[in-house]
Amino acid sequence: MLKVKIYFETIGFTGDDLDKILHAFELKSFKKNDFIVEEGKTSRHIGFVETGMFQYYVIQDGEERTNYVSLENTFFASVLSFISETPSLENVRALVDGSISMISKTSLKMLLDEIPAFKDFYIGLLEASLCGIDASRYDLIVLTAEQRYEKMLMNEPHFLQQIPLQHLASMLGITPRHLSRIRSKIH
Repeated sequence: MLKVKIYFETIGFTGDDLDKILHAFELKSFKKNDFIVEEGKTSRHIGFVETGMFQYYVIQDGEERTNYVSLENTFFASVLSFISETPSLENVRALVDGSISMISKTSLKMLLDEIPAFKDFYIGLLEASLCGIDASRYDLIVLTAEQRYEKMLMNEPHFLQQIPLQHLASMLGITPRHLSRIRSKIH
């Protein structure tokens, strides 16, 4: 849980507040292909990715459609299921062995009640998630595949270096072959 500790220290948490936050998280390890969230089951945790890479996907017409990948030092959440406490519409699984510092909804609510600054942090995290989801939806509707790739290249180049091509292509709403053509054209 070293990375989650460093993260919260970096954003200003110290002393008793930091101790309470860290005590609320539990480090869980996952092997490649382990499910963190399964479609039809309610997501009961959010977390901070310590190591690994976690794929969010749905099955559509018998094919996996990746909609996001959480990497190290980012937060993990099946947002709709976690917040609404309803069965998940997506699956989240480990693409490689990894670990996530997880917090339950009960522990999260306790921190929100006890630490005003944590409440501000959580609201900011939710706002960033909502903005990211909204921007992705807009991009899929308005931008061409090439424009979406260029935007990812500019804003999230680490994705292009770490995420396997088939998952990147799916996130961009294109086939791996189309992604290869775009990459060869741009590079």
